[in-house]
Amino acid sequence: MATDKKPILLCVDDDPQVLNAIDRDLRQEFRKDYRVVRAASGEEALATLHELRAREETLALVLADQRMPGMEGVELLAEARTIFPDAKRVLLTAYADTEAAIRAINNARLDHYLMKPWDPPQQLLYPTLHDLLAAWQRAYRPPYRGVRLMGFQWSPLSHDLKDFLAGYMVAYQWLDFETSPEAQALLAAKSLTAADLPVVVLEDGTALPRPSPTDIATRIGLNVQASQDLYDVVVIGAGPSGLAAAVYGASEGLKTLIIERQTPGGQAGTSSRIENYLGFPTGLSGSELAHRAWTQAVRLGAEFLAPQAVTELCVQDGYKVLTLTDGSKVSTRAVVLTTGVSYRTLEVPGIDRLSGAGVYYGAARTEARSCEEQDVYIVGGGNSAGQAAMYLATYARKVFIVIRGASLAASMSAYLIEQIGNTSNIEILPFTEIAEVCGQDHLEKVVLKSHGQLTERPARALFVFIGAKPSTEWVCDVVLCDGKGFVLTGRDLVTDPRYADSWKHRREPFLLETCVPGVFAAGDSRAGAMARVASAVGEGSMAIKFVHQYLDE
Repeated sequence: MATDKKPILLCVDDDPQVLNAIDRDLRQEFRKDYRVVRAASGEEALATLHELRAREETLALVLADQRMPGMEGVELLAEARTIFPDAKRVLLTAYADTEAAIRAINNARLDHYLMKPWDPPQQLLYPTLHDLLAAWQRAYRPPYRGVRLMGFQWSPLSHDLKDFLAGYMVAYQWLDFETSPEAQALLAAKSLTAADLPVVVLEDGTALPRPSPTDIATRIGLNVQASQDLYDVVVIGAGPSGLAAAVYGASEGLKTLIIERQTPGGQAGTSSRIENYLGFPTGLSGSELAHRAWTQAVRLGAEFLAPQAVTELCVQDGYKVLTLTDGSKVSTRAVVLTTGVSYRTLEVPGIDRLSGAGVYYGAARTEARSCEEQDVYIVGGGNSAGQAAMYLATYARKVFIVIRGASLAASMSAYLIEQIGNTSNIEILPFTEIAEVCGQDHLEKVVLKSHGQLTERPARALFVFIGAKPSTEWVCDVVLCDGKGFVLTGRDLVTDPRYADSWKHRREPFLLETCVPGVFAAGDSRAGAMARVASAVGEGSMAIKFVHQYLDE
């Protein structure tokens, strides 16, 4: 829905001459700030009110004649109060109905009544209406006109949609159906029920019940289908390495496509604050870095598909053919695998049932505000865990970092350890692990195990950072991977016992090249990669150099 629509003044009268006169006078005085809508009966006006509510229009005032067949003015204004409780209600009446009008002010809680005729309007109409509209404007709060997400706080699907919208930096308003009267009224206005939740309401008023990320993507301007038959290079994954490859590929004249199955930034995109990346002395969030790189790549000519995933890679006559989740195929001369890694799951009782309902993998920044003045737990001692702890500490009453070892020194950067040490509401629990998570429909307690002793503690949320596994399961039957699933490239590939059987090219593989000529790997999913944003960006950029060399052969 357009955000520049003016509030509405509704005038109602069954007499055409009177209706024309009041419509004319209202437009003459108020058309600069309001739209005037008219109705020729109480029944027509009631239908109009329901239609305005369904379209989420703003009603400022209803002016209705008392004597109308079918539905009198007082009855209509009483109904209007239930549909638009904040709108001003004015009864238009003749001298003979004055006593009834006064009673209606008390019984039906009208705001005013006006006598017919109102000529001249400058004296008998406008002053009263100006006063009423001024009072309405003082109390009026413009409704949110952007994307709205309605759902249940503890719904995993609601959480996934929050993360999706936040990952693409789409501003949205979250409405918890159980606590927000606005959510309940909006759902009813869209003729939906709680069974349809979560529901995304777009700016134009369109409601999407239980949408998939792809449903939303097509509505917010993302591409989910490739526009070309053949590309010079396709980058699979939009983490820091993939975004860097897209920027350099597009800037150097390659027809570049980047495919992302979730949201840009990868694991780095979920980081609340990256403080050791070159050129940003005050740090920046992972989502901000990802969005800047994404915008840069698009400006330089790269094409994005998202959310979309590659399910198969095969080689046909030297060309690489990629099959996507929707069954479509994309052909390319070269491929850069930047699929990144995903967090390992915590294998304890109750974890599957509560995932997305108090248990989150990664920073889950969208849930931080709901942790206000509550206790939260973080499992893991790496930089991602430390950055999450610092971010959550601004909201939570207490943040507990659960680690198996004695300290954070072995796995976390010194600057983060110092910041955590200076933050009073962060506590490290060494030699400790999570033994169980408990709760009915959401996380309520965690069971800690330390030195053989079990302790039960209340918890609002648990954030898990316990190492990562490469997202390469779909491609390991095409390229050689190590025992953990990381892709082998360059010299690591040459020294592998399977090299002679898999590499048949006359030259040795390039530094970032896999066992398939023209297929390269960069970033965290590559064997031997350093898990840092700067190194991932460097590898993604370097991969384009080798793509050029391959294409020149």
